Amino acid sequence: MRDVARLAGVATSTVSRALADPGRVNEKTRCRIVAAVEQLGYVPNAAARNLRVGTSNIVMAILSEPAIANGASQIVPEVLQSVASTLSDNGFSLLIAGRNRSAAAEQHIPDLAVGGIVRGAILIGAAELPPHGQRSLANAGIPIVSVLQDRSAAGIPSVIADDRQAMREGVRHLIGLGHRSFFYIAGPEGSYHEAERFGGLAEALAAAGLPDRAVVRHGGGHAFQDGFPSGVDAARAYLALTPRPTAAVACWDDAAIAFMSTVRSQGLAVPRDLSILGFDGVPVGAFCEPPLATLRQPTASLGAKAAEILLQLLDGDAADPPLKTTLPNQLLLRASTAAPRSAGRKVAKSH
Repeated sequence: MRDVARLAGVATSTVSRALADPGRVNEKTRCRIVAAVEQLGYVPNAAARNLRVGTSNIVMAILSEPAIANGASQIVPEVLQSVASTLSDNGFSLLIAGRNRSAAAEQHIPDLAVGGIVRGAILIGAAELPPHGQRSLANAGIPIVSVLQDRSAAGIPSVIADDRQAMREGVRHLIGLGHRSFFYIAGPEGSYHEAERFGGLAEALAAAGLPDRAVVRHGGGHAFQDGFPSGVDAARAYLALTPRPTAAVACWDDAAIAFMSTVRSQGLAVPRDLSILGFDGVPVGAFCEPPLATLRQPTASLGAKAAEILLQLLDGDAADPPLKTTLPNQLLLRASTAAPRSAGRKVAKSH
């Protein structure tokens, strides 16, 4: 800053005012300072500014690292991009903290919050509040927002997609085509998304008067990042059934994509022999053969809304946001679903 002041021919305090509050410096002086800043490549020291004004402009996003490690799904990266963009537009920076490591390696997460380095936190997906000794995000005194997972019961404002309603709509579409027997590829046991999505399927079947045995549920042992192996395993189980359900529904697109590829490699035609419906709306689904029908999550809107709520919490004068904000998914009808070839097929028995 002293170098900028020297080059512009002003005091360092004038440079500070011009950068922090341009309206307090006359236009001619401000232009000289901006020119000097550009010539020298000067960047204000954010850490020093935080110490001086007593606040930080950093928000921390916490996620489970495997959520972006494997597979075709871009749900978490798309949400992150939208969070970062919204925060940046409002003068905040995003710091990403990954989980699923040792407790010692994760010590920095609550330390950043307790130490005042970050102003707030956004929990993405299944990431939990990471404690370390007596320190945790929960008692760090910073606002926290959850996205993709409902934590409203714990008092944490949450932004979620309506997975249950979306799955009901998707399965109603299959029932409307004439399907009466279903094969369901389950997500991880205990997962919030698995519970909501399978719950939506079960409700759609019940509303149509179909019995519990109308669905064969397979899986539950794979994590979401292992969607491709899960889909392959599910396809092998499906091919071994006699008779086979006429429609398959996957908890997530990665599993649906691998499932579809595997059954087609064994001579089944999609959708002539089997209709397939995914969930998430990953871009690659549109380029599968046939293109995958799916339920698309509003990733950009989810991330932006979570960031907006956090900014609202950081604004002491703003009204309190709702504890739960629910956004709709979108049913994308593509060529992987059609009416069953034989409407008179028997219903498969539950396993």
